[in-house]
Amino acid sequence: MRIGYIYRNYFKKNLFMRMLLIFVGIAVVTIITLSYLMYKSLSQAIINRELDSQKSAMESVDRYMASRYDAVQNMVRDMYRNATLYGNINYLMEHNYADYVEHRMDQFYNESSDYSTEALQYFQNLMDENTDFSNLILYSSEKQILTSFNKNKQFRQVPTELTHSYIPDVMAMETKNITSPNYWIRKAINQTNPALYAIRVPINNRQTLKNAGQLIVYLDSDSISSALSGYRNSLKGEIVVLSTEDVVLYDSKGQYYGQKYPYVNMKDKLYDNPDDIPMSNDQNLYINKLIAADDGYVVIGSMPKSEVAQAYSGIKKTIITISAFCILFAICIPIIFVMSFANRTNQIIKFTRKVKNGDLSARIEDPREDELGQISRSFNDMLDELNLYIERVYKAEIKQKETELVALQARVSPHFLYNTLEVIRMRAISQGARDVGDMIYSLSVLFKNLVNQKKIYTLKDELESCRLYLELFRIRYKDKFNYSITAESDLGSKTVTKLSLQPIIENYIVHGIRSDRDDNWLSIKVWAEREVLIAEVSDNGTGIEPDRLEEIKQELETSEETGTMFGLRSVHSRLRYLYGPEYGLDITSRPGKGTTVRVKYPNREEVEAEHV
Repeated sequence: MRIGYIYRNYFKKNLFMRMLLIFVGIAVVTIITLSYLMYKSLSQAIINRELDSQKSAMESVDRYMASRYDAVQNMVRDMYRNATLYGNINYLMEHNYADYVEHRMDQFYNESSDYSTEALQYFQNLMDENTDFSNLILYSSEKQILTSFNKNKQFRQVPTELTHSYIPDVMAMETKNITSPNYWIRKAINQTNPALYAIRVPINNRQTLKNAGQLIVYLDSDSISSALSGYRNSLKGEIVVLSTEDVVLYDSKGQYYGQKYPYVNMKDKLYDNPDDIPMSNDQNLYINKLIAADDGYVVIGSMPKSEVAQAYSGIKKTIITISAFCILFAICIPIIFVMSFANRTNQIIKFTRKVKNGDLSARIEDPREDELGQISRSFNDMLDELNLYIERVYKAEIKQKETELVALQARVSPHFLYNTLEVIRMRAISQGARDVGDMIYSLSVLFKNLVNQKKIYTLKDELESCRLYLELFRIRYKDKFNYSITAESDLGSKTVTKLSLQPIIENYIVHGIRSDRDDNWLSIKVWAEREVLIAEVSDNGTGIEPDRLEEIKQELETSEETGTMFGLRSVHSRLRYLYGPEYGLDITSRPGKGTTVRVKYPNREEVEAEHV
C-alpha cells in the first residue's frame, strides 16, 4: 500500500520525477557497469601479471635444476676422459678401502699415477667446489658395495648384499634422472636431512660399455632458492618441485619436505595454462605447472586468490571512489536542471488553474527563450485574444439572446395561457363534460409547474408533476389504467433533478401501455438507502426484448446524440454529469411482464437546484 501511494503521488502524476528517475537510473547503471568492467579488466591484468611472474620464477627453478644435472653429467664425462682416474674410481667401487690404499701405493711406487688421479681426493674436491652437494655415492653393481662421501669429508663404505639389504633392488630399478633420495640408501649412509633431492647417473665400463654401477649425488634443496633470488620481492604464493612419486623435492616455503604434496590428487588435473582449482582445504588457488618430462620432475606454482586480491585491492577502492563521485555528479546535476524546469512547469499549471477558475487577467512571467518560455508567451497571447473575443463577440451574442428572450416572453404570456385554459375548462363543465374539465385542469397545473422556475426543486414537486401527468392518462383511459405513488413523508423535502421521472412515465405511456387490457398499472416508489435516494418506476406493460434492452443500456452510456431515446438519455446524462458515475438509471425488463426503472439521486436536503 505504501509503495502504491508513493507511486501515485510522486511518480504517476509527476512527469519530471519519472524523467529524473529514468535518467538517474540509466546513468547509475551505466557507471556501475563501466566500473565493473574496468575493475574486471584491471584485476585480470594484475592476476595475469602475477601468474606470469610466478611462471618466470618456475622457469628459473627449472633452468637451475637442469644446470645441476648437467654439472653431474660433466663430472662423469671427466671421469671417462681420464683413464687413470676412471680406473681408480672403478677399483674403489669394487674393493674395500684397504685394498684401494694398497692399490694406490703400488701405483705410486711404480710412478704410474699422479695425485690428481686419486679417487678419494677427486670426490672431495667436487664436494668442496659444489657447496650444494650433500653426499656423493658410488655403487658397484657387481660387488654391491656402496661408497659414500659427505660434505664433512667423511668417507664410508657399506656392503649391500642382496640377502641383507634392499639397496640392490633399488639400484636395479629404472628411475628418472632427478628423484627423491631413496629411504634405504639414506638409512645406509645415515642421512636424515629431508630437504634433499638426488641425481642418478649410470657408470659404464669403458671397454665393454656394460653398466658397472651408478653415481648418486644428493643436493641440498634449499640451494634451489638461489634461482629465486631475483623474485623475492614480487613472488606470491609458493613453488614446489615434485618427483615422479609425488614427493616434494623443493618447497619455497619449506612446509612439505619429507612428505608427499598434499594436493597431489589435483596434479593430474592441472594444465600448463593457469586455471582456478578448488583445493581440498576449500581454498581457491591459481595454479601454474611446468613439466620436465625427461628429467622426471614437475614444477608447480600456486597462489591463493586472497593473496593475489591484495595486489588489486587498491585499484578496487579507487574505482569505487571514482564511481561514487560520478554517480553523485550524475544525480545532483540532473536534479538541479530538472527541478528548475519542474518549478517553471508548476507555475504554468498554477496559471492554468487560475484561468479555469475564471481569472482571465492572470499572466505568466517567464522571459526565457526556451520551449517553456514560448509556451508561457503563447498562453498570454491566447488570453489576450480570448478577452478580446469575449468583449467583441460573446457579450454581443448574450445581449442578442436576452433581447430575443424578452420578445418571446412578451408574445407568450403564461398568464394568458392559464386564463385561456381556465375558460375552456369552465365551458366544458357547463356543457356536462366534467372529465374534459378535469383533464384541462391537470394540464393547466402541470404547465404551470413546468414554467415556474424554483431555486429549490424537491421530490415533492417532481412527484406532483408525475401525478398530474398520470392523472391526464387515467382520465383518458378511464377504467383501463391506474397508478400509485408511494413515498415517506420525510423524503418530500429531498432535492432532485427536475423532469427526471416524467420521461420514464412518458416512455411507458407511448411504448408500454396495452389498450386491450383493463389492468394496466404503474407505480412509483421512493426510499432512501444511506447516501442514495432511489425512485423506482414499475409497470406491467409490454416489456422490452433482451436484445433491445442491451441496446438501450449501451445508448444510455454513449455521449453521442443519435436522435432516439432523447428523454431517457437526457435524464441519465444529467444525473451522471451533476452527481457522478454512481448515479443515473438502471433498467430491468421482462417481455410481456413489464419494466422496472430505478433512478438514483444523492440523498440531499433542500439545496439550490442544479439543472442541465
